[in-house]
Amino acid sequence: MKRTRTVSRNFETGMGLIGSVIGIFSGSFLIFLENFGKAHTPFLGLVAIIASVLGLAATYYVKTNSEIAGVGFIIATMFVIVGSAYINVISAIFLLIAGVSALFRK
Repeated sequence: MKRTRTVSRNFETGMGLIGSVIGIFSGSFLIFLENFGKAHTPFLGLVAIIASVLGLAATYYVKTNSEIAGVGFIIATMFVIVGSAYINVISAIFLLIAGVSALFRK
């Protein structure tokens, strides 16, 4: 009987969760800045928040289907970078690390 080895996906879950939460807060910060007239980016803040929610959804699917979750993390990374006007780079780095790790770790 051949043994199958399961890989713990706690690293991807943690990185995706941290990146998504940071992305939601920084997207909210961009919307908050619009209320004070400092920036004209409420739509970009909304895009960053939606991408971070996609990152949260990918975090949910890491344990069941890591390939789909990895693609979701990478798509969320691209939209977070575009949507945050380079304020949200830390969140994008966390999401990118989670996505690459979910795709290539076996």
